[in-house]
Amino acid sequence: MRVGFVGLGGMGQAMAGVLLRKGHEVIAWNRTRARAEALREAGAVVAATPAEAARVGLVVSMVADDRAVLEVAGGNDGIRAGLPRDGLHVSMSTLAPETVDQLELAHRAAGQALVVAPVFGRPDAAAAAKLFVLAAGPQAEVKRALPLLEAMGQRVFLVGEHPAHASLVKLAGNFVLSAAIEALGEALALVSKAGIDRGTFVEILTETLFAAPAYRTYGRTLVDARFSPPGFRLPLGAKDNRLVLQAGERHEVPLPLASLIRDRMLSALAQGWGELDWSVFARIAEQEAGVQSGSR
Repeated sequence: MRVGFVGLGGMGQAMAGVLLRKGHEVIAWNRTRARAEALREAGAVVAATPAEAARVGLVVSMVADDRAVLEVAGGNDGIRAGLPRDGLHVSMSTLAPETVDQLELAHRAAGQALVVAPVFGRPDAAAAAKLFVLAAGPQAEVKRALPLLEAMGQRVFLVGEHPAHASLVKLAGNFVLSAAIEALGEALALVSKAGIDRGTFVEILTETLFAAPAYRTYGRTLVDARFSPPGFRLPLGAKDNRLVLQAGERHEVPLPLASLIRDRMLSALAQGWGELDWSVFARIAEQEAGVQSGSR
């Protein structure tokens, strides 16, 4: 398939690279052109604008946040300007449901369609085509995007026909993951203060009660204090936390754990840890306990 790809950060570049390896023709654009040029040797065509990338009729976007997706989608050089009528925009960023609704209305007014397909997985999973994809949108359009989504992920979950629902599922999933990180941080502070080996504790935990990728990955990250290079930077985690709290307010659902994690993340940002992996906020529990977890 011919596909435009807008946004080539750590995740986007890995995802576009997978599409190229699997035989798709990719027309790539990134605000920093050098990142698009890096894919040229792998066979990508480098576009001058998002509109140019979208002219093929099917375009994927993977940008940092709501502001960025609205910027690349709108304007004379944006995705909507280049996407033909009946064209499809597949947004794979983690966005506020309200932003998705805004995008959907704008595309519909232009005679275009929107599918929202955020993912669970870090850049290493993206490079290995092991992402879990959450897709929502009109059934026919999701079917149209499915070959690309299946190429990038190990499984595609169909959330429904309302694109914003995929965003809310992703935000809720990230909230659960952040709660697991907080729980790990608190538990490690406790066992460390008692003189128990941290690595042994995480091994027991992940080989018995919590034999799940999240606990294995972040348990080892916290034991080793390995927060750089980041798989997912702390400011992006804080952004997702803010969006899930906004969704809770919108639906009148109290989220006390999310409020606690917001404060943990703000404390971590105040420490100057913004360039580190988002799991670094678990160190706040250790600091409060007077536990030294090693270097960053």
